[in-house]
Amino acid sequence: MNYQETINYLYQQLPLFTRIGAVAYKKDLTNTILLCKALNNPQNCFKTIHIAGTNGKGSTSHLLASILQESGLKVGLYTSPHLKDFRERIKINGEMIAEQKIVDFVANYKPLFDEIKPSFFEWTVALCFDYFANQKVDIAIIETGLGGRLDSTNIIHPLLSVITNIGWDHTDLLGDSLSKIAYEKAGIIKLKTPVVIGEKHAEINEVFITKANKENSNLVFAQEQLEVDFFKQLSEGALIQFKPNQLFEGKMGEDFKSNNYSLNCPLGGIYQQHNFTTVLVACQQLLEIGFEISFENIHKGFLNVIKNTGLMGRWQLLGDSPKIICDTGHNVNGIELIVEQIAMQKFDKLHIVMGMVKDKDINKILALLPVNAQYYWCKAQLPRALNEVELQTQAKQYNLIGNAFETVALAFENAKQNAKPNDLIFVGGSTFVVAEVL
Repeated sequence: MNYQETINYLYQQLPLFTRIGAVAYKKDLTNTILLCKALNNPQNCFKTIHIAGTNGKGSTSHLLASILQESGLKVGLYTSPHLKDFRERIKINGEMIAEQKIVDFVANYKPLFDEIKPSFFEWTVALCFDYFANQKVDIAIIETGLGGRLDSTNIIHPLLSVITNIGWDHTDLLGDSLSKIAYEKAGIIKLKTPVVIGEKHAEINEVFITKANKENSNLVFAQEQLEVDFFKQLSEGALIQFKPNQLFEGKMGEDFKSNNYSLNCPLGGIYQQHNFTTVLVACQQLLEIGFEISFENIHKGFLNVIKNTGLMGRWQLLGDSPKIICDTGHNVNGIELIVEQIAMQKFDKLHIVMGMVKDKDINKILALLPVNAQYYWCKAQLPRALNEVELQTQAKQYNLIGNAFETVALAFENAKQNAKPNDLIFVGGSTFVVAEVL
């Protein structure tokens, strides 16, 4: 099989959560353990940082990878889902895994797949671990797919665990309360392993504290460790200024002080302020356990995150006149921040190209969307996507008016035809809608 035939085989033979939803979710680690055992447990051959959370995992993972690259390390990065190419999920220093590596892996282990019958995510995790081990990465940033405790990635023993935040998403699988969702995410906290919690929430703080105490792990809340003085959106990106604590000053000395505690980053969403703080505190923890990271590494890591890692889809500017922006935020918390950000923009008329998947809390999301916009309801090309007419019908209950289009491409083209130079077109609602536009 060539590369495309190999990917088609994997899509057809192995259940893929992002395409078909909950029936693809395996609620234990058995298959991943069996796969990795057959590969001589490659996940034990390199150092790791484990990232979980409802929102912000991708930005946090890419920023940390970029900073560690700038410090001279060979850095593996595993994320999901992909936007344009499956190989985006597995990178080393920003370079995607080669097509032939995937073809060879599947050819070599197809009998094992037939025997174990893993999910798409499970075999991808095994591929990632095998590739990083063979390529001898210095460290790998490993992002969970869904949850944490039972996520396929949770067979690693990281140097640092990071949980960005907890919000309402995948409640059918992770639980119907924030405490239950937090319990699942807290599953990545390991014995005597430091953990950074990105955002505090009174309802769930104790869940993390209890788990960390049980594992004898040092837990810090990022918001308590670092004080942000100033956050400003730029035309493309953002500027953050902050007060360092003694740990930063002690480890970085004059190198740190000479830079006035300011960082520029091409990631411009207002929600990035939380991610930036989480990343900086994660760097503090890495310094504490012996990593050599200068402020210059952090400065360049933030500034070059897109160039270093290829990150896409985070408040990404696609065009001017009219201004076109896309964002992969797709749950209640993510959409809430996107709507807040849209309200801060200057435009004559707002056009929103939007599609969703069936297992999101559709009504809560629709209730957040602005009424004063022209909508272009659409359906991404996957079984899990919500029918565009059904979405249009539900939206009318919230006075959200627009036409329905069978494809994302048709909706996007119609929006571009209707929009005038001073208008704003926003594309979102689903990672897969953004992927098709990109």
